[in-house]
Amino acid sequence: MNLKEEFKLVDKYILKQVIEMFLMGVAVFTTIIFASDTFITLIKQISLFGIPFNVAFIMIILNLPQVIVMTIPMGVLLATVMTLNNLSLKSEITVMKACGIGLNRIARPIFLFAILMSLCSFFVNETIVPITTRQSKDLALWSLGQKNIPEGKQNFVFKELKEDKLLKRLFYVGYCENKTLHNITVLDTSKDDTIQILQADEGKTSPEGWNFQKGAVYTVNDQGKVLNTTLFDSSIIQFGLDLSDELNDNLAREMNFTKLVKFLNKNKDIKDRNYLYIELFDKLALPLTTIAFVLIGVPLAITPPRVRYNRGFLFSIFIIFAYYLIRALSLSFGEEGNIPAFLAAWMPNIILTILGIWLYYRKAYKI
Repeated sequence: MNLKEEFKLVDKYILKQVIEMFLMGVAVFTTIIFASDTFITLIKQISLFGIPFNVAFIMIILNLPQVIVMTIPMGVLLATVMTLNNLSLKSEITVMKACGIGLNRIARPIFLFAILMSLCSFFVNETIVPITTRQSKDLALWSLGQKNIPEGKQNFVFKELKEDKLLKRLFYVGYCENKTLHNITVLDTSKDDTIQILQADEGKTSPEGWNFQKGAVYTVNDQGKVLNTTLFDSSIIQFGLDLSDELNDNLAREMNFTKLVKFLNKNKDIKDRNYLYIELFDKLALPLTTIAFVLIGVPLAITPPRVRYNRGFLFSIFIIFAYYLIRALSLSFGEEGNIPAFLAAWMPNIILTILGIWLYYRKAYKI
């Protein structure tokens, strides 16, 4: 067996262990995120917006690709640190070095795997995540549109109460057809000293509020005097239900990098423009986190000969915690406008890369 074939065997041996640990890491971290943050989101959607459990659960499943994009770097880091730490504890890295295989050659298949996973993460984020995010939003809109809409019923009322159980709003509907309410009268007593009476030919719910068509609004004081009258062809009135902020948060995730660039160039005066630029740069920064993790994970995984315990998992958790702490801070500063959008998205990668290069240089060339 020649030297080239021996190198291929070493690559296969290392990659086999890395892939096994990577799949386990992605499964573990995805489960953790689903069991914590995503589950809380599920409960919030059910309790606040009245979304049925089965619909909310499907929406959570549709967010799975977005979660996987986040857990791919975590999985690669865990696989890198655990694999190399295990090889080091078994003195296999010492044997490899004695055979003339240096750290650069040992780490090469891991870096190649990290690059492949970065491309995979970018592909998922650019092709699958926008589609599933849009489907999740459409499902939420459909669910909200079905809420409290008694199809086919005629001459019915439903009411909204205040916290003290007093009447807040009273809705009278002539009939409901195709999820659209017709011949609507709304008595609104939510404001002190005045009562608003709204009459409209038809209306339906939307994330922004109630969308009424062809009607009028009368404002009446306590003595029954009409203070003003407003006629409208179309009007959106918020009666407590407003999901616009939640849906705008997903705006950047509904578009890939190219479409988001075109959107920003076309809409110069859009609200939260700085936030959208952060999301734009993050579409590149997040996949490349995988390489930064490997760069810092390789030198930390090489255990000194005197250490006889596996500290790989502990190192992985510490690095991930430090990364997402820096990421949360930089994104917050970026959204507030304290630092540029590019720096807000790339700061965690820059810090990890600089630290990783220094540690790798010391481990590969100094020690």
